[in-house]
Amino acid sequence: MTDELSPERIVALLAQTELFGRLDRASLEAVASSCVVRHYRRDQFLWFTGDLGDYLVVIAKGRIKVVVTSKDGAELVLVTLGPAESLGELSVIDAGERSASAVTLEDTTVVRITRSSLYQILRTNPAVMDSLMRSVGTLVRRLTEQASDLVFLDLTGRVAKLLVQLSEDSGSKQQPTKRLDLGLTQTDLAHMVGASRPALNRILQGLAARGWITIEGRTILVLDDRGLRRRAGL
Repeated sequence: MTDELSPERIVALLAQTELFGRLDRASLEAVASSCVVRHYRRDQFLWFTGDLGDYLVVIAKGRIKVVVTSKDGAELVLVTLGPAESLGELSVIDAGERSASAVTLEDTTVVRITRSSLYQILRTNPAVMDSLMRSVGTLVRRLTEQASDLVFLDLTGRVAKLLVQLSEDSGSKQQPTKRLDLGLTQTDLAHMVGASRPALNRILQGLAARGWITIEGRTILVLDDRGLRRRAGL
Protein backbone atom coordinates (compact mmCIF):
# COMPACT_ATOMS: atom_id res chain seq x y z
CA MET A 1 0.00 0.00 0.00
CA THR A 2 1.48 3.36 -0.99
CA ASP A 3 1.84 6.27 1.43
CA GLU A 4 -0.93 8.21 -0.33
CA LEU A 5 -4.16 6.26 0.10
CA SER A 6 -6.70 6.63 -2.68
CA PRO A 7 -10.43 6.37 -1.84
CA GLU A 8 -10.41 2.91 -3.42
CA ARG A 9 -7.57 1.76 -1.16
CA ILE A 10 -9.34 3.13 1.91
CA VAL A 11 -12.48 1.20 0.95
CA ALA A 12 -10.39 -1.96 0.56
CA LEU A 13 -8.75 -1.35 3.95
CA LEU A 14 -12.08 -0.82 5.74
CA ALA A 15 -13.48 -3.98 4.15
CA GLN A 16 -10.69 -5.98 5.87
CA THR A 17 -11.50 -4.70 9.36
CA GLU A 18 -13.59 -6.38 12.02
CA LEU A 19 -15.37 -3.09 12.63
CA PHE A 20 -16.52 -2.25 9.11
CA GLY A 21 -16.05 -5.51 7.22
CA ARG A 22 -19.76 -6.37 7.12
CA LEU A 23 -20.81 -3.15 5.40
CA ASP A 24 -21.91 -3.15 1.78
CA ARG A 25 -19.94 -1.35 -0.90
CA ALA A 26 -21.98 1.85 -0.81
CA SER A 27 -21.67 2.08 2.98
CA LEU A 28 -17.92 1.47 2.84
CA GLU A 29 -17.57 4.26 0.30
CA ALA A 30 -19.55 6.58 2.59
CA VAL A 31 -17.25 5.78 5.52
CA ALA A 32 -14.15 6.19 3.33
CA SER A 33 -15.30 9.65 2.22
CA SER A 34 -15.19 10.81 5.85
CA CYS A 35 -11.72 9.36 6.59
CA VAL A 36 -8.63 11.50 7.01
CA VAL A 37 -5.23 9.93 6.30
CA ARG A 38 -2.39 10.60 8.74
CA HIS A 39 1.28 9.52 8.59
CA TYR A 40 3.50 9.02 11.64
CA ARG A 41 7.19 8.33 12.09
CA ARG A 42 8.55 5.56 14.33
CA ASP A 43 8.17 6.32 18.06
CA GLN A 44 5.64 9.09 17.40
CA PHE A 45 2.55 9.36 19.61
CA LEU A 46 -0.90 9.38 18.08
CA TRP A 47 -2.30 10.46 21.44
CA PHE A 48 -1.46 10.50 25.14
CA THR A 49 -3.36 9.23 28.16
CA GLY A 50 -5.86 11.91 29.13
CA ASP A 51 -6.27 13.37 25.64
CA LEU A 52 -9.77 13.96 24.31
CA GLY A 53 -10.90 10.84 22.47
CA ASP A 54 -12.97 12.22 19.61
CA TYR A 55 -11.82 9.83 16.86
CA LEU A 56 -10.70 6.27 16.24
CA VAL A 57 -8.12 5.08 13.74
CA VAL A 58 -7.67 2.12 11.42
CA ILE A 59 -4.07 1.14 10.67
CA ALA A 60 -3.24 1.05 6.96
CA LYS A 61 0.42 0.10 7.39
CA GLY A 62 2.89 -0.12 10.26
CA ARG A 63 2.39 -1.12 13.90
CA ILE A 64 1.20 0.70 17.01
CA LYS A 65 1.56 -0.15 20.68
CA VAL A 66 -0.98 0.91 23.30
CA VAL A 67 0.70 1.71 26.62
CA VAL A 68 0.04 2.95 30.14
CA THR A 69 2.81 4.73 32.03
CA SER A 70 3.32 5.20 35.76
CA LYS A 71 4.35 8.50 37.35
CA ASP A 72 7.95 7.29 37.60
CA GLY A 73 8.04 6.38 33.91
CA ALA A 74 7.50 2.61 34.10
CA GLU A 75 5.62 1.39 31.03
CA LEU A 76 3.20 -1.47 30.46
CA VAL A 77 2.29 -2.37 26.88
CA LEU A 78 -1.35 -3.44 26.73
CA VAL A 79 -1.40 -4.55 23.10
CA THR A 80 0.33 -4.12 19.75
CA LEU A 81 -1.76 -3.67 16.61
CA GLY A 82 -1.08 -3.88 12.88
CA PRO A 83 -2.72 -3.32 9.48
CA ALA A 84 -6.53 -3.51 9.27
CA GLU A 85 -6.87 -3.26 13.06
CA SER A 86 -8.56 -0.35 14.81
CA LEU A 87 -7.96 1.45 18.09
CA GLY A 88 -9.50 4.29 20.05
CA GLU A 89 -13.04 2.91 20.08
CA LEU A 90 -13.57 3.15 23.85
CA SER A 91 -13.12 6.92 24.12
CA VAL A 92 -15.25 7.44 21.02
CA ILE A 93 -18.09 5.49 22.63
CA ASP A 94 -18.10 7.18 26.05
CA ALA A 95 -16.82 10.61 24.92
CA GLY A 96 -14.18 10.32 27.63
CA GLU A 97 -10.45 10.83 27.82
CA ARG A 98 -7.95 8.37 26.37
CA SER A 99 -7.27 5.63 28.92
CA ALA A 100 -3.86 4.81 27.40
CA SER A 101 -1.31 6.27 25.03
CA ALA A 102 -0.74 5.07 21.46
CA VAL A 103 2.75 5.20 19.91
CA THR A 104 4.11 3.84 16.65
CA LEU A 105 6.62 0.99 16.53
CA GLU A 106 7.61 1.87 12.95
CA ASP A 107 6.62 4.36 10.25
CA THR A 108 2.84 4.09 10.22
CA THR A 109 -0.13 5.28 8.19
CA VAL A 110 -3.65 5.39 9.62
CA VAL A 111 -7.07 6.66 8.63
CA ARG A 112 -9.02 8.67 11.18
CA ILE A 113 -12.76 8.46 11.68
CA THR A 114 -14.33 11.07 13.94
CA ARG A 115 -17.01 10.37 16.53
CA SER A 116 -19.57 12.40 14.59
CA SER A 117 -18.86 10.42 11.41
CA LEU A 118 -19.06 7.13 13.28
CA TYR A 119 -22.38 8.01 14.89
CA GLN A 120 -23.79 8.96 11.52
CA ILE A 121 -22.73 5.54 10.24
CA LEU A 122 -24.32 3.83 13.24
CA ARG A 123 -27.69 5.44 12.54
CA THR A 124 -27.90 3.78 9.13
CA ASN A 125 -25.85 0.61 9.74
CA PRO A 126 -26.74 -1.21 12.98
CA ALA A 127 -24.24 -3.94 12.06
CA VAL A 128 -21.43 -1.54 12.89
CA MET A 129 -22.78 -1.21 16.44
CA ASP A 130 -22.58 -4.99 16.83
CA SER A 131 -18.97 -4.95 15.64
CA LEU A 132 -18.15 -2.00 17.89
CA MET A 133 -19.56 -3.79 20.95
CA ARG A 134 -17.57 -6.92 20.07
CA SER A 135 -14.43 -4.81 19.77
CA VAL A 136 -14.93 -3.32 23.21
CA GLY A 137 -15.76 -6.75 24.63
CA THR A 138 -12.52 -8.13 23.19
CA LEU A 139 -10.63 -5.26 24.82
CA VAL A 140 -12.17 -5.95 28.23
CA ARG A 141 -11.40 -9.69 27.99
CA ARG A 142 -7.82 -8.95 26.94
CA LEU A 143 -7.26 -6.62 29.89
CA THR A 144 -8.87 -9.10 32.29
CA GLU A 145 -6.62 -11.89 31.05
CA GLN A 146 -3.56 -9.67 31.25
CA ALA A 147 -4.37 -8.70 34.85
CA SER A 148 -4.86 -12.37 35.74
CA ASP A 149 -1.53 -13.32 34.15
CA LEU A 150 0.30 -10.66 36.16
CA VAL A 151 -1.10 -12.17 39.35
CA PHE A 152 -1.13 -15.91 38.66
CA LEU A 153 1.72 -16.53 36.18
CA ASP A 154 5.41 -16.17 37.03
CA LEU A 155 7.58 -14.13 34.69
CA THR A 156 8.78 -17.13 32.67
CA GLY A 157 5.18 -18.24 32.17
CA ARG A 158 4.17 -14.76 31.03
CA VAL A 159 7.04 -14.58 28.53
CA ALA A 160 6.24 -18.06 27.19
CA LYS A 161 2.57 -17.09 26.77
CA LEU A 162 3.51 -13.84 25.02
CA LEU A 163 5.72 -15.69 22.54
CA VAL A 164 2.91 -18.14 21.79
CA GLN A 165 0.48 -15.27 21.20
CA LEU A 166 2.93 -13.38 18.99
CA SER A 167 3.62 -16.52 16.96
CA GLU A 168 -0.11 -16.94 16.38
CA ASP A 169 -0.42 -13.30 15.34
CA SER A 170 2.52 -13.61 12.96
CA GLY A 171 0.54 -15.72 10.50
CA SER A 172 2.98 -18.63 10.68
CA LYS A 173 0.78 -20.79 12.88
CA GLN A 174 1.01 -23.86 10.64
CA GLN A 175 4.79 -23.70 10.23
CA PRO A 176 7.01 -25.81 12.52
CA THR A 177 9.39 -22.86 13.04
CA LYS A 178 7.73 -19.51 13.64
CA ARG A 179 9.64 -16.30 12.97
CA LEU A 180 8.73 -13.36 15.19
CA ASP A 181 9.98 -10.19 13.54
CA LEU A 182 7.35 -7.62 14.50
CA GLY A 183 9.59 -4.60 15.03
CA LEU A 184 9.52 -5.11 18.80
CA THR A 185 12.66 -4.55 20.86
CA GLN A 186 13.40 -6.57 24.00
CA THR A 187 12.39 -3.46 25.93
CA ASP A 188 8.99 -3.53 24.21
CA LEU A 189 8.61 -7.23 25.04
CA ALA A 190 9.59 -6.56 28.65
CA HIS A 191 6.94 -3.87 28.92
CA MET A 192 4.34 -6.33 27.61
CA VAL A 193 4.93 -8.72 30.52
CA GLY A 194 5.61 -6.22 33.29
CA ALA A 195 9.35 -6.87 33.52
CA SER A 196 12.68 -5.09 33.15
CA ARG A 197 14.75 -5.61 30.03
CA PRO A 198 17.55 -7.49 31.88
CA ALA A 199 14.98 -9.81 33.48
CA LEU A 200 13.37 -10.49 30.11
CA ASN A 201 16.75 -11.19 28.53
CA ARG A 202 17.54 -13.77 31.22
CA ILE A 203 14.21 -15.49 30.59
CA LEU A 204 14.75 -15.55 26.82
CA GLN A 205 18.24 -16.99 27.26
CA GLY A 206 16.77 -19.68 29.51
CA LEU A 207 14.12 -20.57 26.93
CA ALA A 208 16.82 -20.69 24.27
CA ALA A 209 18.90 -23.03 26.45
CA ARG A 210 15.92 -25.39 26.56
CA GLY A 211 15.80 -25.41 22.77
CA TRP A 212 12.39 -23.77 22.61
CA ILE A 213 13.52 -20.59 20.84
CA THR A 214 16.49 -19.08 19.02
CA ILE A 215 17.37 -15.38 19.22
CA GLU A 216 18.76 -13.64 16.13
CA GLY A 217 19.07 -9.95 16.93
CA ARG A 218 15.54 -8.58 17.16
CA THR A 219 14.13 -11.70 15.59
CA ILE A 220 12.99 -14.65 17.71
CA LEU A 221 12.47 -18.07 16.14
CA VAL A 222 9.99 -20.27 17.99
CA LEU A 223 11.27 -23.84 17.64
CA ASP A 224 9.09 -25.67 20.18
CA ASP A 225 5.58 -24.23 20.40
CA ARG A 226 4.41 -27.11 22.60
CA GLY A 227 7.13 -26.50 25.16
CA LEU A 228 6.20 -22.82 25.39
CA ARG A 229 2.53 -23.71 25.73
CA ARG A 230 3.22 -26.14 28.57
CA ARG A 231 5.31 -23.55 30.40
CA ALA A 232 2.56 -20.95 29.96
CA GLY A 233 -0.12 -23.35 31.20
CA LEU A 234 -1.99 -23.29 27.89
